[in-house]
Amino acid sequence: MASYFDHAATTPMSKAAIEALNQQIGQLGNASSLHTQGRSVRKAVEEARESIARIAGASPSEIVFTGSGTEANNLAIKGFYWKRLGEDSARNVIIISAFEHHAILDPVEWLEEHEGAHVIQIPVTRDGIVDLEALRDIVDHNRAKIAVIAVMHSNNEIGTIQPIKEVVEIAGDIPVHTDAVQSFGKVEFNFDQLGVTSATLSAHKIGGPLGVAALILQRGIDVTPILHGGGQERDIRSGTLNAPAIVSFAAAAQDAELHRVQRYAELRTMRRYLIDAIRAVLPDIWVNGDIEPSLPGIANITFPGTESDGLLLLLDAEGIASSTGSACSAGVPRPSHVLLAMGLSERDARSSLRFSIGASNTRSEIDHLASVIESVVDRARAALARQ
Repeated sequence: MASYFDHAATTPMSKAAIEALNQQIGQLGNASSLHTQGRSVRKAVEEARESIARIAGASPSEIVFTGSGTEANNLAIKGFYWKRLGEDSARNVIIISAFEHHAILDPVEWLEEHEGAHVIQIPVTRDGIVDLEALRDIVDHNRAKIAVIAVMHSNNEIGTIQPIKEVVEIAGDIPVHTDAVQSFGKVEFNFDQLGVTSATLSAHKIGGPLGVAALILQRGIDVTPILHGGGQERDIRSGTLNAPAIVSFAAAAQDAELHRVQRYAELRTMRRYLIDAIRAVLPDIWVNGDIEPSLPGIANITFPGTESDGLLLLLDAEGIASSTGSACSAGVPRPSHVLLAMGLSERDARSSLRFSIGASNTRSEIDHLASVIESVVDRARAALARQ
């Protein structure tokens, strides 16, 4: 039996998204062209833009299509930094939470190394929530120097949902960006109600295709582009629009929103079933970020006395796919920065796996996991003891 518990990395395309992709991919035309074929493709793109905007609580003009969530995060972070630094040379401070995705961490580190940015990380609690009082103190001491604040809407490794409205209140007139890649389509998300300046969405996390995402950017707000060319997407993201992927993205978003409430309840139940099934045979485990509110399908579990890489490979040999954390940092033998930021020791952080459940998972798959997990952990502990 093959069991896929890595839906936070990517999830199967929905039937609606596949049908939309197949239909649009046969349509000839560049959305920037003025002839009949071009206008037809442009119409499909704009209808998709309107659909995604409606679901995300934004205006269509605020949707800027990109090639990935990573690109959208880079566009927001670098774009705000360069724009605001150009307006005031004192604004060289970037504030981020200590457990952001690498699509935020890495561009921030690049700006620090190459562009003179001063980076301040907001600590997080043991439960996996950004420390608002620490943020308030940081902002109070640096307000005139801050270019942008970035706090993810929900954490991709432990699933905890962050108090973004409160972050925006503390920020005041400082731009706030939120990486909402894991949240959109799974929990309630409304760009306008949150009050953030920008947000990132990604299609392949909600049953859409790979290679398409969006930055939501408030009307009237400009950022310095990182791509230059044809001036598409408000002259913020040049490049020929990937119409088939965009149309498929919209179909996936519609499908996710239609079933969101029902799937939330089902996945929450499945998550608890998975945790209880593992704990029944391994009572010494613990779950990281096991609080509300959180994403419905993520369970980050520490298996004391193991190495997560070894666990991952042993489970894979049993036909079970899981993760040591973000897929974007997979293959790098280092402990999760998310768990370290929460206060776990390096040893415990190296002993943790993420199981992320999707709509395609079944209880029989969880039962299979529970039937092999004790043996897998015993072998992992024995291998570590021999080192």
